Amino acid sequence: MTQAIQKTLRDSAGMRWTALLLLALAMFCSYIFMDILSPIKDLMLSERGWSSTAFGTMQGAEVFLNVFAFFLIFAGIILDKMGVRFTAVLSAVVMLVGAIIKWYAVSDGFIGTGLEAWFNDNLNYIPLFDELGISPFYGPKTEIINGIEVVIPGMPASAKLAACGFMIFGCGCEMAGITVSRGIVKWFKGRDMALAMGSEMALARLGVATCMIFSPYFARLGGHIDVSRSVAFGVVLLCIALIMTIVYFVMDKKLDAQTGEAEEKDDPFKVSDLGQILTSSGFWLVALLCVLYYSAIFPFQKYAVNMLQCNLTLETPAEGSFWAGDSVTFVQFGIMLLVAVLGFASNFQKQKVRQYTLLGLSIAFLIVYCYMGYMRQSASAIFAVFPLLAVLITPILGGYVDHKGKAASMLVLGSLLLIACHLTFAFVLPAFKEYAVGGIIVAYLTILVLGASFSLVPASLWPSVPKLVEPKIIGSAYALIFWIQNIGLWLFPLLIGKVLDVTNPELVAKVVEFDAAVKAEVATGAKTIEVAEEEIAKFSEQIAVQYDYTWPLVMLACLGVAALLLGLVLKVVDKKKGLGLEEPNIK
Repeated sequence: MTQAIQKTLRDSAGMRWTALLLLALAMFCSYIFMDILSPIKDLMLSERGWSSTAFGTMQGAEVFLNVFAFFLIFAGIILDKMGVRFTAVLSAVVMLVGAIIKWYAVSDGFIGTGLEAWFNDNLNYIPLFDELGISPFYGPKTEIINGIEVVIPGMPASAKLAACGFMIFGCGCEMAGITVSRGIVKWFKGRDMALAMGSEMALARLGVATCMIFSPYFARLGGHIDVSRSVAFGVVLLCIALIMTIVYFVMDKKLDAQTGEAEEKDDPFKVSDLGQILTSSGFWLVALLCVLYYSAIFPFQKYAVNMLQCNLTLETPAEGSFWAGDSVTFVQFGIMLLVAVLGFASNFQKQKVRQYTLLGLSIAFLIVYCYMGYMRQSASAIFAVFPLLAVLITPILGGYVDHKGKAASMLVLGSLLLIACHLTFAFVLPAFKEYAVGGIIVAYLTILVLGASFSLVPASLWPSVPKLVEPKIIGSAYALIFWIQNIGLWLFPLLIGKVLDVTNPELVAKVVEFDAAVKAEVATGAKTIEVAEEEIAKFSEQIAVQYDYTWPLVMLACLGVAALLLGLVLKVVDKKKGLGLEEPNIK
């Protein structure tokens, strides 16, 4: 008898999926931290004095170095030179360092320190960056609001330092994103790689829902508001992510020892590739579609909870009830996992009975989840349904493109849904503010449809890129698309915040005037500092849920209109030049 062929770790389905789980959970943790402050924007205003402009500027800082210091390109070079496992660990370390800085910035320990004083006095003007309008910080200025001269405070020191930490985190996060994709290729090449990538994406997106559920929970834990607890929760998860990447490092190294192969590496980004890429009209259409679509989704996530708070009639559940307690958070999270797992698994069942049973159970639990969100009267719990429908249908859409094609048509459909959702948020949802149940139903349906439209892009856009450029420069093409995408992810969180303040001048003026009046009473001895801070926090919390989001949402809908026009042009170009975007991937 011949000797049995020695199997490697990669030949074991259990070990392959373990490697995937380690990488996917690391991305899951990074997605949680990415939006960790998004559900508590109102508390950042009341507890740390951040305006919408300060909040948006800090949120946009995540990709600042990737865009203006070209760190995204350097990350690709590091991946090429050092390999997957080293880059995976390095990305986790960089994310953790940035997260710790951001946590310190919003903690009570930062208040009153010499570092806070330095940040208040500095970085208010950065030559050239300010002239170009791309500075990640800003200083105080005087504006005329309703005929009154008002001094608008500069970016708070805590927001500046948090932005610095978020920049560092963003470098690690982007590095992790390209590393995880490369790692999946290494372990699943020649096997069920599409399923592996879809599973990783689905798990990572659940991080958004997890963030929306748990960030407000930790911020308000024990009846005492402390925004730094939410960030600390994210820091702990990133520590776990680092441990996972170290375990992956060991597994990956053992695999290489078994195969006797050197680490498989990507081709580096080459400047010489730019000419061939940039002369492709199809490439530019896809790249611009990418930046428009993602700019209308990811920046919106950072404001979505506050938008719902401003447009829904939400009443705090009775104290002592199940809906006001801590346990409901964990119950709802468990139901969310059931929705995702059952729905995702239903896509891969060969027997129709089993498939429809799992799908039916998933939908039933989704209805239960939505009911719990209504009973909790929580805007963050309501928006947490955003990725759930995407998790359910992403494999279906991906399979359709693989076998039937129509990628360009799906991009057009995604743009139409995007426009409809943002316009619904802008004009229909406010009309239901007096109807508590009706408003929440409209919100749920719109959020679920928006999540579904989000699935159309990765299922149709990313697989289209290899049809537009030669295989030898595909890595360079993706790197350039990611860089262009990051420009939008930097710009639009900042723009949304500025548009909010510009279109709600009376709210900005009220906060500034109330703050000045209370501080004047402190100066005369009429109030203590503690009482003044409490009054300012309560007043700011009331103001935080009164913003009119109409114009920021119209701006995002305009991105959808631009994406729709580009999608139609792409269909024409595809038909004229025979790019094959409407053809199936599997022939």
